[in-house]
Formats: sequence, C-alpha cells, structure tokens
Amino acid sequence: MGRVSGRACIVTGAAQGIGRAIGEALLDEGADVCFADINADKAAQVAQENSDRALAGGGRVTHAAVDVTDRQQVRAMIAHTVDTFGKLDVKFNNAGVNKPMNFLDVTEDNWNFIMGINGLGCMIGMQEAARQMIAQGSGGKIVNTASIASRQGFDNVAPYCASKFAVVSLTQSGARDLAKHGITVTGFAPGVVATEMWEQVDQDLMEIGAADRPGQAMEEFSSEILRGRVAVPADITGTTTFLAAPDSDYMTGQIVMIDGGMTLV
Repeated sequence: MGRVSGRACIVTGAAQGIGRAIGEALLDEGADVCFADINADKAAQVAQENSDRALAGGGRVTHAAVDVTDRQQVRAMIAHTVDTFGKLDVKFNNAGVNKPMNFLDVTEDNWNFIMGINGLGCMIGMQEAARQMIAQGSGGKIVNTASIASRQGFDNVAPYCASKFAVVSLTQSGARDLAKHGITVTGFAPGVVATEMWEQVDQDLMEIGAADRPGQAMEEFSSEILRGRVAVPADITGTTTFLAAPDSDYMTGQIVMIDGGMTLV
C-alpha cells in the first residue's frame, strides 16, 4: 500500500515538467491520477506512457483536456475523473505560464494572459474541486502551485510574481472557507527547476535583453541557492505526495517552500 493508495487525484499542467512528475509520483504511491492539460494530445500520451506505472502501483490512470480558465472545461474534467474513478480526493492546481517582459514594457495583454491562467485558473480549479468534494461529503485536499516569485518580486516577471502572490492569497482564503467541509488547502513554492518551462523562460529573457546567452539566467539564479544546484522535478515530488497524503491532514492554509534555500522568509 502506497501513501496515497485509493485516492483519486487530478493534476493540471500535467503534460510535462513538474505537473507530469507530480502525477507519476502519485501513481508510484498507489493513487488514481488524471493527467490534465490544455495540450490534449500530450496529456493522452503521458497517460498512455504511465499505464504500466499505474498497474505497478495499484492505481489507475486517465487524462483530460482542459483550459483552466474555462469553467465548463474544468467541470467536464472533474466529471470525467469522477466517472472514471468514482470520486475526487485531491486536486492539484498546477497549470501555469510565464512570459517575461521588462517592468516598463509590461502590457495589458501580458498581464491578462498570465493572471488569467495562474490566478483565475487557480481560483476556478479550487471552486469546482471544492464543489465536488462537498457533494461527496468526505472532505478532500486542494494543492496549489506557488513559486519563489510568490515571496518577492523580480523586475522582468512582474505579472508572474503578482499571479503567484495571488495563489498564496487564494490558498489562505480557500483554507478558511473550506475548513468547515473537511477540505484542506495547501500549496508549494518551487524555486528554479530544470523543466521545459524554464527553457522557454531562458529564451524569453534573452529576447528582452535580460540575458546575453543561453543558461545565463539559470546560472545567476542558482548562485543564490544554498543547496548549490537547481532543482529537478524529482526534488519537488516528495513534498507534493506528502501534501496529497494523510500525513498532511492537519495542515491547511500553508505554502511549503521547496527552493533549496534560495529564499529564506
């Protein structure tokens, strides 16, 4: 029996990077997992590639296409998960985007794009998961992906920072409101993680003149990490599985930093 055996989970933004790693770690510990992503083909591929992992762990796997800013799509994703697994126990609101722009160049479109997915998408995901959990009457867990950027602002990713500060606030607000239903709301804040998203951010930073060469931004950020290296997704999943497991049942309203000691707050 794994730490999350029998728990039905959804992970958004699960076609790659941290989201995929979260889902795979849950499967290893016996959970049923829906890999959800706006990229339907990649979500389906990831679920297929994890069919043996699910079998080995004693759980089941499925996938769903979802735009987290579209409430009807979020509801459909949850309905599919419940139809497949019989319930929803844990919802990871992990889908997120970033598009660096120097502070004075930030546009309304840039702001609305990032805040829409990272902020509004998180809130919709929390609301719809909570409605399902309340209807089930057996509580549940909601886990949100924050960031080191939820603890301090950086000059060329201001909307991203604002969106991740919003995730912290939503986590606290949700924890206060949903406690009476037996639903806990927590989150985790990664630092610099070597994923596909960071590769794109690295390219974007060069395009706006914030870096001169590939890898420069990561090198500069990693110089402040007390553990002496950037993270890989596997560094994150011990904590995410803990937040999905009974071990964390007495935690709510908290954000766990997983940044190698980069930000001490």
